[in-house]
Amino acid sequence: MEQLLFINACVRGERSRTLKLARRFLDRWQQAHPDGAVTEVDLCKDRPVPQYPEVLAERDELWNAGKLDDPMFDLAHQFAAADRIVVAAPFWDLSFPAILKIYLERISVTNITFGYDEQGNNVGLCKAGKLLLITTRGGNFSLPETAWMEMGARQLEALCAMYGIPSFQCLAAEGLDDIRNDKEAILAEAMGRADAMAEVF
Repeated sequence: MEQLLFINACVRGERSRTLKLARRFLDRWQQAHPDGAVTEVDLCKDRPVPQYPEVLAERDELWNAGKLDDPMFDLAHQFAAADRIVVAAPFWDLSFPAILKIYLERISVTNITFGYDEQGNNVGLCKAGKLLLITTRGGNFSLPETAWMEMGARQLEALCAMYGIPSFQCLAAEGLDDIRNDKEAILAEAMGRADAMAEVF
């Protein structure tokens, strides 16, 4: 049975356009994979603690003692064990909300999600074959003149390489805050892409 881990970083909750798109994808994925299981991590409800000095000191102490089974590392173990991963996060300030960055810092643990070989080269330790970012953007950041400003998908793609996840994909609905655009048509088109992607994810 495939385990899909859904990381929900949609800070507007059920009003979120990104979350609506993600729910559509997950519904279709479940239909296409009836034996699969979806586990949701709602970051706004779970609220992982940032790496404040005292938190980092505790984490370092546990890691140095080899206590990688401590609850401090539960999120990292969960991420490393997933077969498929979906991250839903709106495009904020050229990347994504801070709560997702906090989560990424909590799961990036040496010898759980990644490690190093004898030559000091990075080795990914995650089981997932694919990670999908689902996002919505007010502007259009897929154009040649604006793509360089997009930092959210690019950061996650780089982290996938570090984690050993071979396939990174991004489902984005763009131009939603441009008053010249038909928002409903943009979202409808993105929903169609979500359906198609879910079939083979």
